[in-house]
Amino acid sequence: MTQASRFRALLGRGGMVVAPGAYDCITAKLIEQAGFAAVYMTGAGTAATLGYPDFGLVTMSEMVGNAGRIAAAVGVPVIADADTGYGNELNVFRTVREFERSGVAGIHIEDQEFPKKCGHLDNKQVIAREEYIAKIRAAAAARCDKDFLIIARTDSRAIAGLDEAVARANAALAAGADMAFVEAPQTQQEVAAVPRLVNGPCLLNVVRGGKTPDLDLREAEAMGYKLAIVPGLLIKSIVGICDRMLAELKTSHRHPLPVKEITVPEMFRRFGADEWDALRDRFRVDAAPREAAE
Repeated sequence: MTQASRFRALLGRGGMVVAPGAYDCITAKLIEQAGFAAVYMTGAGTAATLGYPDFGLVTMSEMVGNAGRIAAAVGVPVIADADTGYGNELNVFRTVREFERSGVAGIHIEDQEFPKKCGHLDNKQVIAREEYIAKIRAAAAARCDKDFLIIARTDSRAIAGLDEAVARANAALAAGADMAFVEAPQTQQEVAAVPRLVNGPCLLNVVRGGKTPDLDLREAEAMGYKLAIVPGLLIKSIVGICDRMLAELKTSHRHPLPVKEITVPEMFRRFGADEWDALRDRFRVDAAPREAAE
């Protein structure tokens, strides 16, 4: 059973799947260990790991590489940000193939002009609706695994209003997308309207301090959303913690108390030390009889 089929099964159980954002294998493992059923690979977080803002500066290969590492590190499905698909329909076709080979369960592709920006920043531009739908059609056709999820993201709310965003979402679903992602609805009423007006499953992007109002995820589930991603939760928290710890170290000249005390052995256990120790011991035990026989 592929991760794509596992994710399809998750979506089919009813309710809403919540996927916090990971930008590396550490954060992905922590999300899995916290009991979440899926991981979202944040594009903004991936860009930050390379030292860049979310301004379309990261290549398809760099994004796929991070997606593959994250997917290999966890046992739960991973949904990845695939930006604009990195070009025209031909680029989108290859992008889908590369992400699918990386082991993720699905991707979202947006209609911004390239280079794109974070969906909650100003001064974005989108491509023509027909050009966007051609990309979605190519993405749907590129799949080798029919369960691989194509999520159609539109950023057109910021430029052309909610009606155009809904129209693009519905056109993308008709062209073969599996889920719609209307980025940055700007009021509680707009958030509620999206799953009512869109003819298919919808994703909600939860960005604290962004253009979409803050709401309880149980409200989003009641509105009919099938997937909620929380991309900035961990990276923004970690930046804040790092700033605090570093300032304390610089001022006190002593190792600050961590936010949560974790022993050195426990730290390694969180990332699989017990399993790797058992694997090493298994090979050592199995080797002894063969050496004696020789």
